[in-house]
Amino acid sequence: MSAFVIVHVTVNDPEKMKAYGQGAQPTVVAHGGEFILRGKVADVFQGEHPYKQAVVIKFPDQAAAKGWYNSPEYQALIPNRNEAADMLFISFDEPPA
Repeated sequence: MSAFVIVHVTVNDPEKMKAYGQGAQPTVVAHGGEFILRGKVADVFQGEHPYKQAVVIKFPDQAAAKGWYNSPEYQALIPNRNEAADMLFISFDEPPA
């Protein structure tokens, strides 16, 4: 069953964010992930949502998603990520058909 990681993002430092993104992309691919969406939040229909952008990443399963996030290669990028942006990471399982 596929797993999706949704990342809500507000960029604080565009240059550091660019460097983080360049480093993060190969780690996602190495764990079987693919970027489905990267974009700006267009509207919030109800409630409060402080983030300005969103990213959706698809993995083969939760094990691959967790393996990516917990990998030494990705963990090494987190200090830069935390300086570059405020982010919230959520994982979901694809519902059965």
